[in-house]
Amino acid sequence: MKRLYIFVIKSYLGPLVMTFFISLFILVMQFLWKYVDDLVGKGLEWYLVIELLFYASSTFVPLALPLAILLSSLMTFGNLGEHYELVAMKAAGISLWKVMKPLIILTVFISMLAFYFSNNILPAANLKFTSLLYDIKKKKLAFNIQEGIFYNGMEGFTIRIGKKDKDGVGINDVMIYNHTKKLGNIDVTTAKSGKMESTPDGRYIIFTLYDGYNYQEKVDQRDYRVRRPFERTHFEEEVRRFDLRSFELNRTDEDLFRDHYRMLDIQQLSQAIDSLDKKHKRKDSSFNAKFENNYNFYPRIDTATKIPQDTLRKKDTMILNNFDEASHARIIQYALDNAKSVANNIEFNKNILLSDEKLIVKHRIEWHRKFTLSLACLVLFFIGAPLGAIIRKGGLGLPVVVSVLFFILFHITSITGEKYAKELALDVTTGMWISTAFLFPLGLFLTIKATSDSPLLDTDAWRKTILKILGKR
Repeated sequence: MKRLYIFVIKSYLGPLVMTFFISLFILVMQFLWKYVDDLVGKGLEWYLVIELLFYASSTFVPLALPLAILLSSLMTFGNLGEHYELVAMKAAGISLWKVMKPLIILTVFISMLAFYFSNNILPAANLKFTSLLYDIKKKKLAFNIQEGIFYNGMEGFTIRIGKKDKDGVGINDVMIYNHTKKLGNIDVTTAKSGKMESTPDGRYIIFTLYDGYNYQEKVDQRDYRVRRPFERTHFEEEVRRFDLRSFELNRTDEDLFRDHYRMLDIQQLSQAIDSLDKKHKRKDSSFNAKFENNYNFYPRIDTATKIPQDTLRKKDTMILNNFDEASHARIIQYALDNAKSVANNIEFNKNILLSDEKLIVKHRIEWHRKFTLSLACLVLFFIGAPLGAIIRKGGLGLPVVVSVLFFILFHITSITGEKYAKELALDVTTGMWISTAFLFPLGLFLTIKATSDSPLLDTDAWRKTILKILGKR
């Protein structure tokens, strides 16, 4: 039996590693496609891109691992069935449960590692990934002036170069607008030719201009709007230096993101949920107390009594009979304004309390997510393994199609439940575990059918059944 177990484990580990990295690669490519506009053209160093992709791939493990287990288990038992190895094992008196036993133990061990990863490694990876992606998004595009286009990427200046030489240094027909004073186009420099070079450390860009003019409007003189004083200076050579530090990637302090619910482990999430829940209850109690104090009629309102809508419009109303006709409109308008103010106050506080509830729900969702990943690996194994034994097809053909269909079903149900929970339309526990509760009976059903050699997906059996039904009719 030991040799059999070793053989089954070896047959399983190869497809598992391969499908895991293929799934991870596809998810990383999807990430690059989504954020390509934030990465291209910013002159990022290669190690920053590698670091970002590494952290991004770490955050995709919760998606890639269940899919890899489903696909590899289906491929493994599909290959065993296709090559009649399962038939030989059953002929030797070895049941499917015994064949699955070492892989069940291995999957349980992988599930435990997945829980450890989700609770300890994933929060740190999310923190690094979020911080680095935020800094890259804020980074300016790399300094790149194109011919004949006004470039305003440098703060306080707008530069236009008519033509560049082939060496990339020589420039012609240069125009520089100085907007540092924020008073419009009052300071302009033009030159027929020049050179554009960067310092060895890349901190500055040096413009050496030849045969040009400086045009300045003197806005610091008295009555300049009327007299419009103007100064023009000719130069044979002028050197301008521009600081490029604003184009560097400035790293944000990670502590700004550390309290986000995706950056916390189970213990920290439990503490955060407890604190947020107490804070929410204090806000709710405070609002109720203030409302009853400010609007003392509130406790006396009988919600069962239906008040006619046109009560205030009746001229024989007892309250309005004490006032003259001219005061009626003012009193009614004052009452309406007061009622609108109360309604707005209630709506404002309602939105605050609702926002707090949604934040608590997001923390609870993340708490449950630590466990759903582990159990999803186990449930999807019990779908893939018996399904592979039933289909008896290995390779990357039919198993991939079937695995993708089941994974899409799992993913859609889990995402739907999570979204309903976030919108407070469903209990958090129900929303987060609905996909597992839906697929677990399916896995149990497939396992029973596979161990009993049921022709569940046998096309010949289905064809005979259909022909038998049609023949009876």
